[in-house]
Parts: sequence; C-alpha cells; structure tokens
Amino acid sequence: MMTSIIVAIFVIGYAAIATEHPIKINKAASALLTGVLTWTVYILFTPDKHQVTEELTHHLGELSGILFFLMGAMTIVELIDAHNGFEIITNKITQTNKRKLIWIVSFITFFLSAVLDNLTTTIVMVSLLRKLISSEKDRLFFTGVIVVAANAGGAWSPIGDVTTTMLWIGNQITVMDIILKVFIPSVICLAIPLIYLSFKLKGEINKPAIKHAESAHDLTRRNQIVVLVAGISSLVFVPIFKTITHLPPFMGILFGLGILWVLVEIMHKGKEEERKSKYSVVQALRKIDVPSILFFLGILVSISALESTGVLTHTAEWLSTTLKNENIIVLAIGILSSIVDNVPLVAAAQGMYDLAVYPTDHSFWSFLAYAAGTGGSALIIGSAAGVAAMGMEKINFFWYLKNISLLALLGYFAGAAVYILQISIFG
Repeated sequence: MMTSIIVAIFVIGYAAIATEHPIKINKAASALLTGVLTWTVYILFTPDKHQVTEELTHHLGELSGILFFLMGAMTIVELIDAHNGFEIITNKITQTNKRKLIWIVSFITFFLSAVLDNLTTTIVMVSLLRKLISSEKDRLFFTGVIVVAANAGGAWSPIGDVTTTMLWIGNQITVMDIILKVFIPSVICLAIPLIYLSFKLKGEINKPAIKHAESAHDLTRRNQIVVLVAGISSLVFVPIFKTITHLPPFMGILFGLGILWVLVEIMHKGKEEERKSKYSVVQALRKIDVPSILFFLGILVSISALESTGVLTHTAEWLSTTLKNENIIVLAIGILSSIVDNVPLVAAAQGMYDLAVYPTDHSFWSFLAYAAGTGGSALIIGSAAGVAAMGMEKINFFWYLKNISLLALLGYFAGAAVYILQISIFG
C-alpha cells in the first residue's frame, strides 16, 4: 500500500509539473511538495524511523553535491556575463541563417558536453543563445535542440554524463572503449534531428541589441578576456580535479568559483564600492535562478524516495525478466530514464548485472551508457540538462513534448540502431 501511495504522489506531482501553465502553480512548488510528501508517506509507513532518516540523509549528501555544482556553475556563468565575456564568443558567430546556425550551435554543444558535462554545457550554451537570438520562439527551439546535443555529447565521454562516469568508476567501461563504441551512435543521435530541422527551419535569426552594463566603461577588453578564460577554465578543470583528487565534482566547481572570486576582487579592488558591486560574486549569486535549483531539489528528492522504497529496482528487475533480450532491456531503460532519473536506473543495472556476467567493456555497458545518456532527451525533465534548460528559459513541458520529443526519439532509436549494427559487424 505504501508503495502505491508514493507512486500515486509522484504521478500527481509529475502531472502538476507538466501542467504548470494551465494550473498556474510554479513547477518548483509542485516538485518540492512531491519530494516532501513521498518521504513523509515512507516514514509514516515504516516502523524504523531512524533508518528512513538515515536513508534521507545519505541521499541528501548526494543531492546537495548536484545542487552545489549547479549553483557554482550558474554563478560562474553569471560572472562571465556580468563582464560581457560571452560577447567575445558571440561576436565570432556571425551566421544568421537558422539552418546553418543550429548545426554550428549543436556541434559546439556536442563537443563541449564531452569535455565539461551535459549540465554545465547546457547552462553555458543557453546563456550564449540569449546573446545570439532575440526571438523567444526561435530561442526556445534552439534550446530544445541544445538539450538533445548536450545529452548526446555527454554519452560518449566518461566525464560527459553522471551515468557514464558511474560506469567508468564502477569499472564497467574504459575510456577508449566507450569513445570508440558510442561516439558514432551519439553523432547519429544528434544528426537525425538536425537533418530533419534543416528542411523545416527557414529564414534568418535576429540578434538582440547589445546591452552593456551601466558601468561598461569600467571594463576593458582585457577584463572581459581574463574573466571568460578563467571562468571556462574553472569549468573545464572540474573533471581534472575529480580525476586527481577523487573528490566529487561539486568540490571542483566550488574551488574554481573561489579562484574566480579572488580574481574578480583583485581586478576591481581600486573602484568605488557601488561600481565594484556590479561585477562581484555577491551580485552574481543574487541573479542565479534559485527556483530552478529548488525545482531540481524537489525532483531529485522524490526520485530518491522511489529508489529507497525499491520501486526503481523492482522496475529494472521486471524489465529484465519480462523483456529478456538485453538490447530491448537497455532501450527500455533509456526510455524510462526520460520519466525518472537515469542515475538510480543505471545504479540498479550495475547491481543486477555482475561483472562476471558482463565483464568490463562488454557491449551491454557501453550500450547502457548510450541509452541512459540520450534517452532522457525524450522529455524535458528526463535529464539534468533538460531540467536546467526548463528552469532557465521557462520551457513548457507540453511545448517540448510537441516540438522536440519526437525528434529526440528519432535520434535515440537511429543511434541505437547504428550501435547494434556496429557491434554486430565489429564486435
């Protein structure tokens, strides 16, 4: 009974998030209520309250890492923006033809996602789009494709997606094997939607008028370049920091933010407090989208309840016993990851399938990395990249479903078909 109530709460909460605009209730409020209620039901139906509290504390440790990472990345992006750093990049992108621009933006996202990760890349690229495209309708379309591109780019890199990193740390995959097996399917996953859009998109985009800060004369070209390079470097440094120290990514992003904070303070130390504050980290922190972070928290807390109560593990086991064929199981996990978080699903698969059954670099693991990484693009709240984009650009759940979901699914299945064909030919 407890499990049924928790699933019902999750479904109702999910529906409230999806219908945010018709019911006129902010999705962050729905997500927070869903998260708290699922855990409330869990603890009320469980005799050992201490165990439930410990489980929640354990999950909160993992979730806080993601939230601090998100907060740090958003602050760094805001700092770059405050110093007009993105102008250096957007001024280089002179293309205004929609068809050509969507290919350029998508492949920048694709490769950047492999170096950073899909979440950070989405935050950076959505910020760039605001400088490139004035029309909200056009920008929403480009943002939707950025989500697909970021997830596709993250799938073939061991540091591009949380689930791929989990498989790498768990010794299920190695760096060269995942790149060799998943790169081409990931390219196809992005190329298919882009080819379709090449026939659909017409006309030119209009660039927004450049808005300089009130004290733009305070900024030199050198200031812009230093903050842009330092900001991007601090983002790129995160996976390096993680590899060297084995500390979680949020520690790397906080370290990078700390360095950038000191740099900005030194850069503007001779200015009056009022002029200096416009470029400070404190001002950047005021500008980050806190409702998006709370929305993220609510979603992740509710999914952790499904994980703790065994709903996700039972779902994964049911898929395994019902579908039997490993390729169909992996494809189903990918589709399911667009509804619930791909992290606990992959964790369940890691627990169910021992390395003795599927050894390191077995095609099952690399296919799982592809499916879990790209399948989430089917729905806007199916991936960290999608949730971030949804918060930043206020994307409607049904708008994404109508305009992007089918394209994402076509790319997902096309890439999967290429992967299966590739394995059957080359092994």
